[in-house]
Amino acid sequence: MILNHSSEIKAMLRSGKMLHIGGRPVIVPESRNPASTHARSHAIKLALAFVAIYVIWGSTYLAIRYAVETIPPLVTAGIRHSIAGGIMLAWAWWRGFRPTRQQWIAGFALGALFFLVGHGTLHWAEQYVGSGLAALLIATEPMFILVLGWMMGRQKISVLSALGLGLGVLGVAMLTGVELTVKGSSLWGLLAVLLGSLSWSLGVVISPRLKLPSDALGRTALPTLCGAALLLLAAGVTGEFQQTHWASITLRSVFGLGYLITFGSVVAFTSYTWLLQRVPPALVATHTYANPVVAVILGWLLAHEPLSLRVVLASMAILGAIVLIRRGERVVRATVPDVVPSASAVERSEECA
Repeated sequence: MILNHSSEIKAMLRSGKMLHIGGRPVIVPESRNPASTHARSHAIKLALAFVAIYVIWGSTYLAIRYAVETIPPLVTAGIRHSIAGGIMLAWAWWRGFRPTRQQWIAGFALGALFFLVGHGTLHWAEQYVGSGLAALLIATEPMFILVLGWMMGRQKISVLSALGLGLGVLGVAMLTGVELTVKGSSLWGLLAVLLGSLSWSLGVVISPRLKLPSDALGRTALPTLCGAALLLLAAGVTGEFQQTHWASITLRSVFGLGYLITFGSVVAFTSYTWLLQRVPPALVATHTYANPVVAVILGWLLAHEPLSLRVVLASMAILGAIVLIRRGERVVRATVPDVVPSASAVERSEECA
């Protein structure tokens, strides 16, 4: 036994796993593999980034509801996007981005579709519509994109996509039908959310034809800032600034607006652009499935929004429609790649609250 132990010590000394220190053999601790440490760190960053676009963007619908309780909707959206857009543009400027006149024009065109109409109607509607229902209706965007692309001759509708459209229409009908009895909802509010989704989808479809910046951050900063200017102008024209009772704004509304600016716009968007540079866009686009689910659950848990069987079935129909449409688009893209717009052009512009 002693001889065996001695031979093991000698073998470890020869291999460098043990050293003589002060005349005594001491085991050398194994050094960490830098590659495995880097891989672990990268995996953690990926997980946190997906949590941001899944959970944070899903939670922004509830934050909007809290913000517009005591702050007028156009004022809320205008302040939110002016601060967030200003931060992103300053960041892009620091990195060397310099927008041209044509890019500013394109920014105002997209800003009107994405933020003035798209987010303006959403913020207004959440005075009357539950945050979960609003998120479910916003999820109809891929359906509008498919139909608009087909009407412009840039998209073909496969059998799977057609089935998805039918299922999506059924889901929307379940939410907006005359028999809808969810407390606190409004048919006009639901239609306003659908109008916003349609407007955002139109922006997605025409964006490849606009002279937008190639810089990813600048490409988002310009429409955000231009949209914010249009929202604030609309708030002034409609008299929302005069109707704002600044002393009556609740702490919950302030926190809701702060959450939208800090987490909804800056943190989640930074995570979104970071992910697009490291994983396939189709994987990043899965947030469109997660956001409505998160919004419905948070609305039910925190805001006591009713979670009826109708809402559950409509959720399944709309999410199932998105899955079918995306699979149908992949089929068409594989057979007619020159007719269908690139996936990145659409997926990089998906709507979030």
